[in-house]
Amino acid sequence: MGLFEDTYEKWLADHVEGESNRRRRELLRKGLGHGTVEFLRSIWFPVFGNLDHLYPEYEVRDFNNGYRYLDLAFMPGSAKGCIEIQGYRSHARDVDASRFKDLCMKHALLALDDWLFLPVAYLSIQEDPSVCKQLVLSFAGKLLSMETPAALNWAEAETVRFARRLMRPFDSRELAAHLRKTERYARSVLHDLVHSQHLIVSSGTQRYRTFQVPEVDSVHPTRRSR
Repeated sequence: MGLFEDTYEKWLADHVEGESNRRRRELLRKGLGHGTVEFLRSIWFPVFGNLDHLYPEYEVRDFNNGYRYLDLAFMPGSAKGCIEIQGYRSHARDVDASRFKDLCMKHALLALDDWLFLPVAYLSIQEDPSVCKQLVLSFAGKLLSMETPAALNWAEAETVRFARRLMRPFDSRELAAHLRKTERYARSVLHDLVHSQHLIVSSGTQRYRTFQVPEVDSVHPTRRSR
C-alpha cells in the first residue's frame, strides 16, 4: 500500500474508534464517498502530506434541532472550515428542488455559525487539480498560521504566509503595506526569499516586478503527526 492509503486507513479508523456518537460512527463505518476520497488522495494529501485537523462526516445541528453532516470539517484550533465535494449534473433541471433548497439552507447555517465554506466540484478534482491545490492552500492559510522554515526571520516567514494566502503574483508595494514597512525593505525581503528559493519571480527580468510561491506541488509545509 502507498503512503496515502496507509495514512487514510489509519486516519479513518482512528475517527471510527474515537467516535461515541452512534449516528456518525455508523456513517464512518460505511466509508467515505468516492469524491471525498479522491479529493483527499489527489488534492489535500499531495499539498500537506497529512490529514491533520480533518474530520470526515462531521455532525452539526440546524435550527430545527436536526442533524447535518459535512463531507470534511477542517478545524485547527478554534477555527472552523467546511469542505464539500459537489457532484455533477448535466442540466439544472436534474437537481431536485427540495434538495437544492436544503443545500442552500445548509450553506446559510454554516455561514451564520462562522464556518468558512469551500465547495469543490468533482470535475475540478479530475480536470483542474493544480487550481484545486492552490484553493486548498489558500483555504488552510485563512484558518491557521502555516508553518514556515525555522531559518526564516519574522518578515520572511510572514511574507511566505502572505504569498500562500494570496494565490496570485504580488509586488513589493503590496508586501510593504502588509508588513507596514517601506517598499525598499519589502524589496530586500523578496530578493532574499527568491535567492533562498522560497519565492519565484513571476514577471520581470532585469528588474523583478512580481513574485509568487513556487508551483504548489513543490510546496510542503512541515509535516506533523496527529
